[in-house]
Amino acid sequence: MEKILRQTYSVCPVCLERIPAVHVARGREVHLVKQCPRHGGFSAVIWRGLRDLEEWRGDQPPIAEGENEQCPHACGLCPDHRQDTCCTVLEVTRRCNLKCTFCFAEGGEGEDIPFETLRGRLRALAVPGKTLVQLSGGEPTVRDDLPRLVSAAREAGCRHVQLNTNGLRLAEDEEYVRTLAEAGLSFVFLQFDGTDDAFYRALRGRDLLDVKLRAIDNCARFNLGVVLVPTLVPGINTGEIGNLIRFAVSRTPAVRGVHFQPVSHFGRIPALPSDSRRFTLDELLAAIEEQAGDLVPKDSIIPSRCNHPLCGFHADYVVTSGGRLHPLHREGGQCCGKVVSADQNRSFIATKWERPEPPESASRNDNDGEKGCCAADLKSFDGFLLFARRYSFTLTAMAFQDAGNLDLERLRRCSLHVFDDGRFVPFCSYYLTAQG
Repeated sequence: MEKILRQTYSVCPVCLERIPAVHVARGREVHLVKQCPRHGGFSAVIWRGLRDLEEWRGDQPPIAEGENEQCPHACGLCPDHRQDTCCTVLEVTRRCNLKCTFCFAEGGEGEDIPFETLRGRLRALAVPGKTLVQLSGGEPTVRDDLPRLVSAAREAGCRHVQLNTNGLRLAEDEEYVRTLAEAGLSFVFLQFDGTDDAFYRALRGRDLLDVKLRAIDNCARFNLGVVLVPTLVPGINTGEIGNLIRFAVSRTPAVRGVHFQPVSHFGRIPALPSDSRRFTLDELLAAIEEQAGDLVPKDSIIPSRCNHPLCGFHADYVVTSGGRLHPLHREGGQCCGKVVSADQNRSFIATKWERPEPPESASRNDNDGEKGCCAADLKSFDGFLLFARRYSFTLTAMAFQDAGNLDLERLRRCSLHVFDDGRFVPFCSYYLTAQG
């Protein structure tokens, strides 16, 4: 028996035209159902019923008729968009040194965008003292002048500069890592799909675990915080979630957290997937609870309040000397349920992902040099704050949307924007790919 729960808008996966859609309960599951006048009906699972959907979503007003009418094709950030920019994605190259099975980029072949063009874009996108810019691609580290781009971002006024990378060059070229750090790179988003090479062979086409470990070590040498970013694909690495968390915790303070990305089918994956090929946000929550055990307290993961709650979650911890996660926020606390501004969210994540300068007694060439004494007097308030800052750890997630499950209610709360031709465009609409 089916029950309509909510009205919204989506796109036809074949022609990408905007069409009405509904959330439909089918037993425990919730599906996004839509009908294109030219290409027929489509359905995609968006919730498996492993948690209460309405409780997780909270009080989110649906899209009213006539609202966001140009979304997703011509809106950029229209007057009806409900969130400002937290992180700006800037593509710096179309080249890549891997050919991954899953990638939001369509190609991997092409050219670098000229340096002067990018410097102009950085000046146009930056809000001095605020902007968090993510240098992306392609694979940004194929550029020899990437440190110059980091410097240019800082000169334009970007407060935080993030690198999105597969880590190959960071593992092989220590001097390159040093120049990135000296140029002002803030932290690294490192593609990291598991703790065994079988996962990399399946998703990236080659053994890469040793490369990833060396990339982490080189970043640690120059005090660059690393966030591990696994793409979660059913049948490949969704059983590896607990191991990923345990590995990340074991590598603090170099590793600052894990940012999970359930697979979305766009870019290089144009085919419309079956529901069995989707991994929903509540499946991820259930997998963390099942696989991580008591390492992750059950009430410590909170729905996103900057983006739409169905887009992701966050959890904030301090790693204790025993390798445990002590939560700093819990479900039901004072902050829960309140919409967080893009400025607040940016400040939160950047503070957590950046590494503070190590104490003079700690060696930058020793990832574990700060453990033991922690170089902090925990009996003093300042000492505790130093400890908490140095050993902060986050679990976050971003469930990107594709043409099959795109929900414009979610898109209007997006704070991750691609900068293109002077416009800020929500990430999922920018990379939207027809699946016909």
